[in-house]
Amino acid sequence: MTGLPSLPEKSKSGKTLIRSALFYLAVLGACAGPVDADWPGFRGNPQLTGVAEGTLSDTPDLLWIFEVEQPIESTAAIVDDRVYVGAIDSSLHSLDLAAGEVLWSYRATDAIKSSPLVSGGVVYFGDESGVFHAVDASSGDSLWTLRTEGAIISPAVQVGDRLLFGSYDNSLYCVSIASGQRQWALETEGYVHAAPAALGDSAVVVSGCDARLRVVSVATGKEIRGVQTGAYVAASMAVAGTTGYVGTFGNSILAVDLAVGQTIWTYQNPERQQPFYASPAVLDSVVVIGGRDQLVHALNASSGKLLWSYHAGARIDASPVIVMNGPGERRVIIATQKGRLEILDLATGRSLWHFETGSSFTASPAVANSRLIIGSDDGTLYCFGAR
Repeated sequence: MTGLPSLPEKSKSGKTLIRSALFYLAVLGACAGPVDADWPGFRGNPQLTGVAEGTLSDTPDLLWIFEVEQPIESTAAIVDDRVYVGAIDSSLHSLDLAAGEVLWSYRATDAIKSSPLVSGGVVYFGDESGVFHAVDASSGDSLWTLRTEGAIISPAVQVGDRLLFGSYDNSLYCVSIASGQRQWALETEGYVHAAPAALGDSAVVVSGCDARLRVVSVATGKEIRGVQTGAYVAASMAVAGTTGYVGTFGNSILAVDLAVGQTIWTYQNPERQQPFYASPAVLDSVVVIGGRDQLVHALNASSGKLLWSYHAGARIDASPVIVMNGPGERRVIIATQKGRLEILDLATGRSLWHFETGSSFTASPAVANSRLIIGSDDGTLYCFGAR
């Protein structure tokens, strides 16, 4: 494995020798872009809104790739010019953002699908054996571990001095960020696949495979209120103020008033009834979500009215990211199951750029320091940005 692309004897997933040579040129021509906000974990912030506060070129170049032998379903974290990403090869990899060179690799106990969270110089993530890991971000050394009774797919979120994450043992866990000591575990009636989202500084909201949204006290682990979703939910909820947005396997997108526990509106595609696996992105008055109906939906956050839709040509399981850029230049990054990356204009849904990889995307984009990082199901991690 290497941060620089190799010239293979035979192409991998449609990548040609010519493209590999261009990768070398891209690396040699890459220069540092303006410093933007980090992307410390899944969806970019504790509210899971999927918004990158920095910038990204409308026509980014491929700067480098990094390859492993197994799929990458973990969404990368980008902090202090380092990239952290887990893979099905059971390893968490740390790479230099500028050139993609490997800094260290940490071996977990099983496959890693959980997206890492980086905070205070420590990387936190779970694995398929149900072990939650805390790893030194500089050295890759293990600091502590905590074992649960089921696989951990859920990314962790930090609220104060505590970490919260779900497990396939049907529980939501809360642990001390310093010691890893378990503070409490809330048992549900189904897998906790999604990440919990911060609701203020004292509560989280988590969607569940038992078709119930729960608002939970961070201090006590007690359920404050709940809302029935009517269907299985694998996606994480995005929280804006006291309103949460999430898609369901019942083919619906919901807006929920979390302060009172009531559904505000429900949206369904009137023509293509398919589940929503991806988590939504929310900025100002717009909610954006991709579905297995092969469409990107942009909805009015207050009413649920469809603003525009974009046909991506394949189902979308990766969660979209909204990039701030300048006023009037908001962008949406999507990734499809046919291996297509695309940048859309948030205001209109018009496509501005695309890149074909030849492999599907389960992982979601991460954007920081004018770079776009995403892993694919053939084990390739891509870095895009301006040369």
